[in-house]
Amino acid sequence: MRKSFLILTLCVTSGVLLSPLVNAADTAKPAQTIEIKPTIAVGDAEAGKAASAVCAGCHGADGISQLPENPSLAGQGAPYIYKQLVEFKSGARANAIMQGMVAALSDDDMQNLAAYYAQLAVAEPVSEPENLDLGRQIYLGGITAINVPACSSCHAPDGAGNDAAKFPRLGGQRSDYTALQLKNFRAGLRANDPGNMMRMVAKRLSDEEIDALANYIQGLY
Repeated sequence: MRKSFLILTLCVTSGVLLSPLVNAADTAKPAQTIEIKPTIAVGDAEAGKAASAVCAGCHGADGISQLPENPSLAGQGAPYIYKQLVEFKSGARANAIMQGMVAALSDDDMQNLAAYYAQLAVAEPVSEPENLDLGRQIYLGGITAINVPACSSCHAPDGAGNDAAKFPRLGGQRSDYTALQLKNFRAGLRANDPGNMMRMVAKRLSDEEIDALANYIQGLY
């Protein structure tokens, strides 16, 4: 294994993070109208730390998941985390497990959790050498022939994401989770991407290309 070059996270995952495994049965549900606050600056990280104990079983005590199908949350942008929690609660992002977990959370609880996870140190995994060049090529340059844009244009060359746009950090995310979310977008099992952005990209990618992207992204931090 080797660490991928520090250049690079995917219009993926306007949302590839934050949910455990999404089963085919978890089909998209109609979104409820819920106001999403423009900033998470008021979140209380200390309060979020106390509330995060219930999250640790799936996402790790330090926000770094030890389970390949679950995302790491450490270092993820607070606006993005908050958006996903709101959408799990409303049903805009369909996942039975996460809907149950957020059902009792208040808006303050969600902001506090977002603030807490955002300030944790990011995971530093490495990419596998296999298919690394293909993943790098797609992430940084896209696939012009099939109108797939460079993932770096939304998620930054180093995978840090874009907080203002609520585009997630992808760098360091587990490859199994990233690949799963791309395939869910492709199949329409995940549909909370603004303007169908991620669904339009993912539907043009093969399994081989998705797996290569996920491997490359895992090594970014």
